[in-house]
Amino acid sequence: MDGKAKTTKIAIRVFLTMALFLTTVDLPAQETRKVISNPAPSYPETARRFRVTGVVKVQVVIAPDGQIKITKIIGGHPLLVNAVEETLKSWKYAPAGAETTATLEFRFNP
Repeated sequence: MDGKAKTTKIAIRVFLTMALFLTTVDLPAQETRKVISNPAPSYPETARRFRVTGVVKVQVVIAPDGQIKITKIIGGHPLLVNAVEETLKSWKYAPAGAETTATLEFRFNP
C-alpha cells in the first residue's frame, strides 16, 4: 500500500471514529434548566392497595417557555405511569433559548 492510500485510510478511520463519538454524546439538559415547579406524583390508590412499588423513568422534552412539551415513558409499572404523566403536566422549568431534554425518575413506595 502506497503512502497516499495509507493516509487516506487513516483519515477515513479518524473521520468515522469522530462521527461515532459525536452521535453518542449525551448532552446534559436537566442540569442546565432550573425547575420552578415540580409537584410529586400522588401514589395511585389501586397501586397502594396492591402494594405495587417501583420506579417510573420518563424522558421529557422541555419547550423554551419551560413547559414540558413531550413525555416518553422509558419504564415503570402501568399502575404508576399515569400518575407521573398527570403530574408532569404541572411541572414548569425556567425559560431557555431552545428545547432541552431530561430523563426523570419517580420512586413509589407504600
